[in-house]
Amino acid sequence: MHENKIFHLYKRELGGAFLLYILFLVISIVVGEPMPNGIVRTLILISPMLPFLLMVWAIARHVRRSDEYCRLQVLEAISIAAAVTAGWTFTYGFLENAGFPRLSMFTVWPVMGAVWFVVAMVRWWSAR
Repeated sequence: MHENKIFHLYKRELGGAFLLYILFLVISIVVGEPMPNGIVRTLILISPMLPFLLMVWAIARHVRRSDEYCRLQVLEAISIAAAVTAGWTFTYGFLENAGFPRLSMFTVWPVMGAVWFVVAMVRWWSAR
């Protein structure tokens, strides 16, 4: 499959999953937040994880469709992002012991995603 076709298919799959995620997130907050505690509320509040799994699936499919060079670049970008995120969270754990405010676990993925994006953009820019 041609590289541009692969990338456009990936954008369509990931974009669709992301739109579903946003929809599920809004609905889960609007419907789930005012509900009393219980299993139904919990299931509604974690329902955005279903489209999140579709996003993971889209990324995995994209990597499988790519050639070895692209796979290596993705692996390196994810490895760097994971290492930076691990270093940041580990360091911040010590800062919490020093009195810094506790951070939500929701901060971990945006940091990792941002680092992954920056690494990918730096590679793209340097390859031009």
